[in-house]
Amino acid sequence: MRLGMVGLGRMGANMTRRLMRGGHEVVVTDLSADNVKNISGEVAVASSSIDDFVSKLGKPKIAWMMVPAGGPTEETVNKLAANFSAGDILIDGGN
Repeated sequence: MRLGMVGLGRMGANMTRRLMRGGHEVVVTDLSADNVKNISGEVAVASSSIDDFVSKLGKPKIAWMMVPAGGPTEETVNKLAANFSAGDILIDGGN
């Protein structure tokens, strides 16, 4: 399965690693280009923006968010929703 991870802090990066160990293909994005670069060195699929991230997801699009609660979550949901269609899946795994 191909899915995406938004947010590569401690929790998001570790979830990405677990998913990859389980045989999943994971597209990643984060506000920090260094976080994306570090985890993509572990075979994750790097993306440079939300638009790039969405373009690399399969169908249905599946994205897992691990971003801070409040404004960051709301902003990320809105950006993703603008690019998602009926049947796509968005998981909010943050606090």
